[in-house]
Amino acid sequence: MSKKEEELSVIREPSTEVNEERGDEKGMRYAVTGHTEQEIDAELEKLEEASVQKGGRRVFSSTLFGNPKYFIWVLASFASMGGILYGIDQSLISGAGLYVPHDLNYGSNKESMISGFMPLGGIFGAIMVYPTNELIGRKWSIIGACLLYTVGGILEADAQSWGMLLAGRMILGAGVALEAATVPGYIAECSTKRWRGGLVSLYQVMIMLGLLFGYIDAAIFVDVSGNWRWMLGSSLLFSTIFLIAMLFLPESPRYLMKMGKKLDSYVIWKRVRGFSTFEEKEEFFQMEQHVLEEIESAKGRFIWLDFINKPRCRHAAQYAIILMIVQQFSGINSVNYYMGTLMHETGLTKQQAVYTSMIGGGTGFLSTIPAIYLMDRLGRRTLLLTLISGVFIGLLIIGFSFLSSATHTKEGIYIWGVVIYYLFWGSCLGPTPWVVGSEVWPTYLRSQGLFLTDITNWTGDFITTYAFPHMVDGMTNTGTFCGFYAGIVLVGTIYMMFFMPETKDKTLEELDEVFEQPLSDLMAENIQKMKETWDDLKSFRFSRVWSLSK
Repeated sequence: MSKKEEELSVIREPSTEVNEERGDEKGMRYAVTGHTEQEIDAELEKLEEASVQKGGRRVFSSTLFGNPKYFIWVLASFASMGGILYGIDQSLISGAGLYVPHDLNYGSNKESMISGFMPLGGIFGAIMVYPTNELIGRKWSIIGACLLYTVGGILEADAQSWGMLLAGRMILGAGVALEAATVPGYIAECSTKRWRGGLVSLYQVMIMLGLLFGYIDAAIFVDVSGNWRWMLGSSLLFSTIFLIAMLFLPESPRYLMKMGKKLDSYVIWKRVRGFSTFEEKEEFFQMEQHVLEEIESAKGRFIWLDFINKPRCRHAAQYAIILMIVQQFSGINSVNYYMGTLMHETGLTKQQAVYTSMIGGGTGFLSTIPAIYLMDRLGRRTLLLTLISGVFIGLLIIGFSFLSSATHTKEGIYIWGVVIYYLFWGSCLGPTPWVVGSEVWPTYLRSQGLFLTDITNWTGDFITTYAFPHMVDGMTNTGTFCGFYAGIVLVGTIYMMFFMPETKDKTLEELDEVFEQPLSDLMAENIQKMKETWDDLKSFRFSRVWSLSK
């Protein structure tokens, strides 16, 4: 047995009787871990004694919030602040982009590069996800992203040329990508199964809040001399707050367990999750057993091939990647990055376009909040399939608005379309891909899985942002929104109806069973669910279709 396995080891006495259901007696053995509650309590006591002997290791920030029930929400809220930076750096360029070309003397051919090269930098940042998450962990990867934010923000605000601004945008994009992959995974690894969907959804809420802040910042500085510098530089305030917050948050207990630091994992788990219920105790040891099994099975193998060779890993990768593709090609990047430009094209002045953009930003933020509550109650599948039709309708309204020859009619229909689009996108295609992309991977492949999700996200972001002006030239605004984006949403909806599993109320380790089933079985199960749903809708049994179970 290796040194890492010895440190991770737990009571190994085989169980002669394993009960499928948990009983009330502490002497019973349980199917998940094969240990009795007495054995688990004894092992926890040993870990507590070891912690005391080594100086009583503590998590500084958790001493401010003694109850783990509340601290996990504090952790998720502060970690999700990275989403504010993701959102604000998308929407700030929407307002600043109306003024930068004149000051730095570049034409429309370079305008798409200023917007599009942030996600191009994101592709490079996504490449950094795997090595940083493996070598320095989730926490320090996020801190590294904050430093990139700071450097990129300074270069943007102080840009003296188009090239300097472009460099700042790319560095900023690298920071956003590194943080965008790591934060959801970090929150998922720290969360209980009952709240995981809602807690990870906080990240998307913060993205939409960041978008709103960006539009508000642009409106605040629109009449100030050097307005675009103030707009782009304002993101430094949020990156500084985010950096300070992350310094006081703990590392992920699952990452620590994977690295063989069982005692540290125990201390973090105790502060973040607690051991007040048997469920928490059992999940801790279930996590450990999975890590040991994964370490053993990964010996002497190139584990990246598991995404191809192992059905469990292949199905998870297919699901997470397709869901992220649908999100990125649903038109969100074109709406976010070019909000000001599109508003201006409907007939508004530049100042009016900046102010009016806040309507879309505000709707996007407010519409995302319900996902915190509904993601774990309705479930990922039900929530997404219920709301995605509204995204499709919003895209049609946006696209057809450009066919109107009357300026005020065009403005009204366009704004109406944006509001409808954000209203539905915010709680379905917004948070669900982040939740799924953070939870579906086995622990030993989570860093690699986060990389795959992130590289998909930023490749799609770059394509739809950089190519958008050219798509409009070739297909017109109507063709781009009604044909291309709405078409992809429609195809994605059909895929999800047949091949989207439900992952709510399961621990990260229990998801192995979900993704090990053949796709044919999953499709048959989903077809049966759709038949039952249709029968319930025809009979007006809405409480069975949208059951807020917990």
